Amino acid sequence: MTLSIALLLGLIVVALVLFSFEWVSSDVVALGLLLALILTGLLPVKEAFAGFGSETVLMIFALLVMTSALVKTGMVDLVAQAILRHAGTRFTALFAVILLTVAGLSAFISNTAAAALFLPIVLGLAAKAKVSPSRLLMPVAFASILTSSVTLISTSTNLVVSGLMTRAGLAPLRMFELAPVGIPIAVVGLAYMFFIGRKLIPDRAPASGLLDQFGVRSYITEVLVLPDSPLVHKTLAESNLGRDLDLEIVRVLRKPDVSLWPRRNMTLRAGDVLLVRGAREDVLKVKDTAGIEIRPDVELSDPDLRAEDTQLVEALVVPRSPMVGRTLRLIGLRERYRVQVLAINRHGRNLLEKLSHTLLRVGDVLLVQGRPQDLARLSEDNMVSVLNAVNERRIDRPRAWRATIIFAGSLALATFSVLPLPVAVLLGAFAIFLTRCISPTDAYRDMEWRAVILIACMLALGEAMMRTGTATYLAQHVATWTANFSPGWLLGGFFVLTVALTQPMSNQAAAAVLLPIAVQTATHAGLNPRAFAIMIAVAASCSYLTPLEPACLMVYGPGHYRFIDFVRVGAPLTLLLFLIALVLVPRTWPLL
Repeated sequence: MTLSIALLLGLIVVALVLFSFEWVSSDVVALGLLLALILTGLLPVKEAFAGFGSETVLMIFALLVMTSALVKTGMVDLVAQAILRHAGTRFTALFAVILLTVAGLSAFISNTAAAALFLPIVLGLAAKAKVSPSRLLMPVAFASILTSSVTLISTSTNLVVSGLMTRAGLAPLRMFELAPVGIPIAVVGLAYMFFIGRKLIPDRAPASGLLDQFGVRSYITEVLVLPDSPLVHKTLAESNLGRDLDLEIVRVLRKPDVSLWPRRNMTLRAGDVLLVRGAREDVLKVKDTAGIEIRPDVELSDPDLRAEDTQLVEALVVPRSPMVGRTLRLIGLRERYRVQVLAINRHGRNLLEKLSHTLLRVGDVLLVQGRPQDLARLSEDNMVSVLNAVNERRIDRPRAWRATIIFAGSLALATFSVLPLPVAVLLGAFAIFLTRCISPTDAYRDMEWRAVILIACMLALGEAMMRTGTATYLAQHVATWTANFSPGWLLGGFFVLTVALTQPMSNQAAAAVLLPIAVQTATHAGLNPRAFAIMIAVAASCSYLTPLEPACLMVYGPGHYRFIDFVRVGAPLTLLLFLIALVLVPRTWPLL
């Protein structure tokens, strides 16, 4: 062992300890490790910083840009509504649908791309189902990885292994050659996540400040059923307003001045006014639902007022306000200030009469729409205290479909080998900006920069392992230590080493280092080198022990995970998959 190898192994141990205990954030640890590699001379400056311009980092950047566009345009909301329509909000059903959908898609496209597509969708589903995102995001990452060995194109690592096999004088991998071991791994892995893994995943609701809570407070508003609405003559149960919009109907107001308690079999009529209760974002989605409108918005709005001129704010009724003890009708906000109140929050309590007839109290929060100058005048007159402006996210269907077509097109270019995956997704990100699906400012603001920094720094570690000979040193020692064991244990030794190296290195780099050594070892021992190459390909996709695999990195920040969470959930899964591979690989590709 040389001094460089010993020093690098020592740095890796220190980094793993810091990653595990998280005394400082993971991206800071990665930056510290990068600096240590430079200052100790283990890696030249140019090669150390090359990771920030690597194809992996650019690929993740481009995928995050496209997924951000899917969120901003509202396509994620449409997909989430479709999934909720079939799975409901029951956690068990939702968990199963997400696992199967992600795994099925990832069998035919890159696991990184599959994780990127479902990240924003699952965040939306978690909010709808009122569960912590941490309970769903790690399963998304693991499900996307579990089908990596089903087809040749499931992951770019398989393509790298196939190319390396050709260089070693072996026939390249066929499209479904890995399936005999890949399908059992996928089935057992998904079953593990459903029955065992989900119980080990921590429930970490994201921390949020006071202003974040304003967006989730419960509002009461009036929803008008329009004459041409498809809901006319349907029952409340058939309308699916509760399921699709997550709104609770607390009262049905029917002309002339009839107030009815909502019942599942009640038939809706044109002109009915529904008093509904829901979160702010769900209330605003009424504007994008055919056949219904927020009643103050449709009946009281100024016809000369353009939508782009208006602003939404949350406003608090303060003490000594002239509004206290009076109704909205008596105050005449529309006539005096040219604003309209769309909804009212009263500490989560239901209001059972028209908003215009409700006596306002100190502490009521109003969702108010109007021109910025009119809203400012409302605040200056001490009528209300404006808490914060509401960023009204609407479904922009033309841009949503445009972003979806671009996303699907870029993945198709990579899937059918028209372009390499990094080039295809970078082209997709460029097209997103070019077609104005999202502005660069919005995309960069939503970027998970911590994940980008972490993977760039860890790519430098992988380069250091190859440059110093550490990876080759470890591989040779595994071959030496297992020389006196049976062929099956020798095969298992390379699986373990591959899994170990894929944690600090990229999957492709680990396979590139180990495959030539494994083939050479098998040839000298008179064994089938193809079995060893297959085992390297399978093991290189078992990246469950740390969040350093790209799919895991994408969920690391949004899920508020800790480094040790992946060890807790991923270690039993890795051991299970190791046993499956140890049994099936020699049977499908005989060692002798």
